[in-house]
Amino acid sequence: MNTVNKFLKALNEDIFLNEDTWTKEHQFISGMRKWVADIVPVELLTRSAKDTVNSLMTLNQDGNFYETFPNEILTPDYGDNWGVSANYIEINNRAIAEMDKKCCRNGLLSAIKLLPAIPPSAKSWANCVILSQIFPNIYGDGYHKPANEENSIYGIKLNSGFSRNIIDLSIEDKITPFEQFRAFNDLANFHGLKTGFRTVISADQIKVVQPDGGDVTFDWNNDKHFNLFLNSHIELIETGFEAIFIDSAKHIGGYDMENYTGVGALPTYEQMQYIIHEIRSRTGNTHLSFVGEKSSDDFARYENLGLNTGTGYIDPNDFHTVRDRAISHKYSKNYSPGVEVSNDNDMGGRSYEERLHRINNSLFAYEYPSDKLASFMQMEDLFPLRYDTNTHHLMMSNPSYSTDGTAESHWYNLFAHSDGREYNKKVGELFSHTLNL
Repeated sequence: MNTVNKFLKALNEDIFLNEDTWTKEHQFISGMRKWVADIVPVELLTRSAKDTVNSLMTLNQDGNFYETFPNEILTPDYGDNWGVSANYIEINNRAIAEMDKKCCRNGLLSAIKLLPAIPPSAKSWANCVILSQIFPNIYGDGYHKPANEENSIYGIKLNSGFSRNIIDLSIEDKITPFEQFRAFNDLANFHGLKTGFRTVISADQIKVVQPDGGDVTFDWNNDKHFNLFLNSHIELIETGFEAIFIDSAKHIGGYDMENYTGVGALPTYEQMQYIIHEIRSRTGNTHLSFVGEKSSDDFARYENLGLNTGTGYIDPNDFHTVRDRAISHKYSKNYSPGVEVSNDNDMGGRSYEERLHRINNSLFAYEYPSDKLASFMQMEDLFPLRYDTNTHHLMMSNPSYSTDGTAESHWYNLFAHSDGREYNKKVGELFSHTLNL
C-alpha cells in the first residue's frame, strides 16, 4: 500500500477518491496547471485529509481522475540543476499546526492541507515548498506558549526523532514518521511541486539527546555528532525531500563573521562541502538543491561548496536590477544568487503592494524564461498574516491565536481575512501568467 493510502487509513478515512466540488469552485487554471486561490487558509486547514487528497486529485495536471491515489509518483523533472531557478516557498508548518488547548501537533498534516493552494511548477522551472520545522525544538516542543515567550524553531534536538509539533504521534503505530514524510512528499510531487526543509548549522543552537536522556551541545569536532547530523539529513532526503535550506550558510568556514547572528561554532568549509557531497552521493540523488541563507559576490565560494543558490544579494524592488543580474548569470547553471520576496527574519510592516511588486520581479525579471533566477518567499507572501504578528515572530515563538481553545479558531485568527483573500487572488493572478512560460 502506498504511503498516501496508508496515511488515509491511519486517519480512519477510506482510500476511494471523489471529485471535489469546492476545489472546482475555487480553482485557478493556467494551461494544464491548476490550484486554488482567492482563499484564506482556514478554508483549507479545517478540511479533512480525505478532502485534501480529493482536492489534489481534482487539480491533477494530466487530466485523469484516479479512483485511488497512484502507487508511483515522480518528482517534476527539471534536470540536476533545477535549484538555480526554482521558486522556494517556505511554509511554517509549526505555525499552522493544530493548537488544541495547550498542545501543538500535526503540523505536517496542516502543510498537506495547504498544498492545493500552492501554485504548481511552471513549464520552465520548479516551485519548491520548504518546511520550517522537522526536528524537535529545544524548548517546549509539542506545546504552544504565550506570544511573548521564546520557543524558537532555530534551536533543535538531534537523536530524538521528529518534532511533536509536526508528526502525528497518535497514528505512529499505523504509519511511521518516515512514511508520514513520504506521504507529504508524494502528495506535493503529485501536485507538481518539489519539497525541502530548513536546517540549522550553528553548534550552540543544536542539542544532541544522549541515551541516558541528557542533552549535550552539538560539537562539529565530535565525530559522533558530525555523523549524526549527516545521517539525520540523509534519512530525510530518502523520504523524498529534494532541497535543504541551510540557515547561516554564508558564514560557513568563518566567512563574514562580523555579520553573523547565529549562536555557536559553524562547520568548516571542508566539513560542509563533505556533508553536501555525501548527501548527494549516499542517496544517489544528483539533482538535490542546497540553498544558502545569504549570498555575496563570491559566487565561486558557494558553487564549490556545493550550493545551488543563495538569498539576499539582489535588490528585489528594482525590476531592472533583477533582470540585469538574471542576464549576467544566464550561463551559470550550477550556482546563481536569488531574489528575496521576504525571508525568515521578516518583521512585518511591508505593504501588500510591495510584496506583490517583489513577487512580480521574481517571476518576470529576465530576458528569456530560461534565464530566471531563483526566488525565496515565505508563507506570508502567499497568505498574509494577522496585523500584529510576522514571519520572524512565528519562527521565534509559538503562540496560539485561538479564542476558544480550538484549532479552528487559531487558524481563523492567524491570517488576515477579507484583505488576505483579495491579496491571495492577486498572487494567484501573477502566478497564472508564469506557469506556461
